[in-house]
Amino acid sequence: MEIILPVLGGLGVFLLGMIIMTDALKSLAGDAMRNLIMRFTRNPSSGAVTGALTTAVLQSSSATTVAAVGFVGAGLLSFTESLGIIFGANIGTTLKGWLIVLVGFKLNLGELMMPVILVGAMLKLFANKKLASTGLALAGFGLIFVGISIMQGSMISLQGFVTPEVFPDDTWIGRIQLLFIGVAFTLVTQSSSAGVVIALTALFAGAINFEQAAVLIIGMDVGTTSTAALATIGGNVNSRRTGLSHVIYNLMTGIGAMLLLSPYIYLWQSVSPDSLYNNAEIALVAFHTFFNTLGVLLVLPFSNRFAGFIKKIIPEKESVYTSGLDKSLLKDNGMAITALSMSVQAEVVALFSHLKALLGNMESGTVIDLDEMQSVLNKTHDFADHINMQEEKEHYRLKLLSLIHALDHMQRLHERLEEDTERARTVLSLSSLKKLRNELSDIILDIVDSKALQLEAGGVTRLDIFLSEVTKQAEVLRNQTMVSIASGELTVVVGNKHLEAIRWLRRVSIHVNKIMMHLNKVR
Repeated sequence: MEIILPVLGGLGVFLLGMIIMTDALKSLAGDAMRNLIMRFTRNPSSGAVTGALTTAVLQSSSATTVAAVGFVGAGLLSFTESLGIIFGANIGTTLKGWLIVLVGFKLNLGELMMPVILVGAMLKLFANKKLASTGLALAGFGLIFVGISIMQGSMISLQGFVTPEVFPDDTWIGRIQLLFIGVAFTLVTQSSSAGVVIALTALFAGAINFEQAAVLIIGMDVGTTSTAALATIGGNVNSRRTGLSHVIYNLMTGIGAMLLLSPYIYLWQSVSPDSLYNNAEIALVAFHTFFNTLGVLLVLPFSNRFAGFIKKIIPEKESVYTSGLDKSLLKDNGMAITALSMSVQAEVVALFSHLKALLGNMESGTVIDLDEMQSVLNKTHDFADHINMQEEKEHYRLKLLSLIHALDHMQRLHERLEEDTERARTVLSLSSLKKLRNELSDIILDIVDSKALQLEAGGVTRLDIFLSEVTKQAEVLRNQTMVSIASGELTVVVGNKHLEAIRWLRRVSIHVNKIMMHLNKVR
């Protein structure tokens, strides 16, 4: 126990450092990394590059994967494009191994990192928000190497007690047993980084040999799929597709790595005999990078077929409007708000298209199922309610507030469309309202036809002017209707229908105006 406890403690310090550094880096560079993904992902190949770079910077493949899922759900990336990001994230994770071998082992920075941790803590306590996040990242970075140093010292104490002979022999059956040990380790720690550092430290201390360490790392790579699989439980279609893609891809890569291990050892020994074992840690990290990179290069040409295969296994069943509202995105407010914004815009287009149809423009208008839309709006509202904005950036709070206001007016517009169909028919029948309804229909047509509801400032001004005109005309028409009722030209029943139709058109116009005003604030 005296030997095991320091190893576990060192692993704990390493994991704590990784968690602190990753969270701090996400706070510092999360938005920039998401913009990088969006800007440069045009196909699976470019997605693989951005996925690898983003994971290397953020030191978190899960953060990259969550971003990819959010973009797909929000309709900003296709599922096929997102596959490249997911594949590339595997390459980005191998940077940790190189960092540990070239810096952690060679320089033994454990004691030197103590002042770095102190500086980081001071920045966190006393500096402004950005410098505080930088300090947290520094402290996490320092803890990583302190944890490695603790494990190194503890592993050396295991010499003579734990040797390669303790583990399964280097046979196919032995390798399969080691593979499952690697999978089990990742299932317990929920971190492939922890597995890599343990394998490297044990190899450095001579507790295991190269072949055993290599198979353990393959198993740990396969084991990371458990995190993706668990994250998809209760998720939407795109989330489940992404999780399944990760599982299948890592299984394929793991099988390939098992088959490549013996040729890799043979090739290394052929080029430089004994150098493999003299530089075992570097050879291990190189193998980790090699099979992950080779896996990406082999699968990228078949991304479309791979995506089609996954889509057949998990077909689309959810509403197109809310398919991007995956609860897993709630861990990242930036992605959650992006997904919410895209869903709201899609729902606005559907509501406006239905309104156009009610106003008589059947060519460009489309009648929708209003009962289904009510369910969609309720789900969207529920997603917005679960976004936690405590201690979040001000612009995120303002965006969420505007989206909630827009949703409120969408609900009210939905009520007008659902309950006042007869009033809409009356609007169509009144020649006095023809000019107003045609102008409203034209404005809505311009809104819907614009890219992602992107209106120029003049678009909102046009709505404001129209709403002012509707208000003036409503009063004039109301007075005319009252006169017609008094003179006997209209019955009270018919006259009331005309008044209700005028009020309906004005209220609908107000909601359209408010919705666009709040969406403009989001942008």
